[in-house]
Amino acid sequence: MRSNGRPAEIRTKSGMEIHQGLNGNRSVMREGRDGSRVYAERGGRGYVEHPFRYGNREFAHRSYYYGGRAYDRYYGRYAYRGGYLDYYTPGFYYRPAFYGWAYNPWITPVAFGWGWAGNPWYGYYGGFFAPYPVYASASFWLTDYLISASLTAEYQAQAAAAANPAPLPPDAAPLTPEVKALIAAEVQRQIALENAEAQGAQSGPADPASSSIQRMMTDGTRHIFVVGRDLDVVDATGRECAVSQGDALQLAGPPAPDATAATLVVLSAKGGPECRRDSTVTVQFADLQEMQNHMRETIDDGMADLQAKKVSPIPQSAVGPTVQASFVAAAPPPDPNAAAEINQQTQEADQAVKEASSETQQDANAGPPAPIAAPAAPPVELTLGLTIDEVTAANGVPTKIVDLGAKKIYIYKDMKVTFKDGKVVDIN
Repeated sequence: MRSNGRPAEIRTKSGMEIHQGLNGNRSVMREGRDGSRVYAERGGRGYVEHPFRYGNREFAHRSYYYGGRAYDRYYGRYAYRGGYLDYYTPGFYYRPAFYGWAYNPWITPVAFGWGWAGNPWYGYYGGFFAPYPVYASASFWLTDYLISASLTAEYQAQAAAAANPAPLPPDAAPLTPEVKALIAAEVQRQIALENAEAQGAQSGPADPASSSIQRMMTDGTRHIFVVGRDLDVVDATGRECAVSQGDALQLAGPPAPDATAATLVVLSAKGGPECRRDSTVTVQFADLQEMQNHMRETIDDGMADLQAKKVSPIPQSAVGPTVQASFVAAAPPPDPNAAAEINQQTQEADQAVKEASSETQQDANAGPPAPIAAPAAPPVELTLGLTIDEVTAANGVPTKIVDLGAKKIYIYKDMKVTFKDGKVVDIN
């Protein structure tokens, strides 16, 4: 429950997990016993995922459905920091010369008309995002492609949550030229990464040690991530806040050896319930991996568009058929029922939210619960020096955990407990 009395997380007996976001959006996830997964967001966007094996490794095939369009993506699975993450694995690769053309500066900068003037999202985010007037390389063009695709999806999600999206609040922090330059540099790094993967595309799938966030956490680069789906996170003060599609975050540094989340700095935000610019937030590794997946997937879509539209002349050596990745032949076919499954899950989520809200209102009308008998033994008094296990044994699971590496903050309803190196150092 949130402080306003509305449900934040709903879990049903059927195994469906519903998250009601701070900014009004909603995500719904249900996993099957066979490892399959159905994910849905407000507005009908979502995917159906089926696992498969290639060689000795696990993969997943997602059938996406969004805006009336169906498309497919592939992911490898790898173990990282005590959990399993899915990292984007391209199903095909271009010629090395094409990646070189996309990576290096173009001979002549190109002016390009996107044709966004009549689109509602463009007017809505006019003060938040502005495209480059000319493009000196593909990485800058792909940066605008990445941001515009993210903001389009965000606008449509907001429109689905409310008939008329409210104007951006005055405390919105737009994408500055400096932030866009950082994104363009990250796009260029991702192009180089895919070029390296392409060299062994037919001999085997990409190595997760280099193609996932595993490398990004330790290579000494303060990588940039563009948010691909709305998230609720916690900042360094313990405040819950949101990040939404099109926001930019920068890695603050390598995580501690025992960390289960990364620390990032917010570079742009849309105001209101969103995290403030320059605030430090904690993002779970699974969510961070999805951000990188979003960037790579959208860059691949943009590369295809870049080639089809011939934004800048492409050398003949860079033109040619793509090479299919070796694992694709072992993947299950696209799920023909993806749109129906996503729609059904959305309807079930609507009903579950309605029932949860009704129960919440009934509880509120019933007044405070009857007093319960005192426990047989007095509760353990919290003191400095207690371990995490001792605190959770006494107080139960906290409502929020802020993971700052060696320092962790457990947030309960009426207090905060700060640990350093696994022991209590502050209680307030």
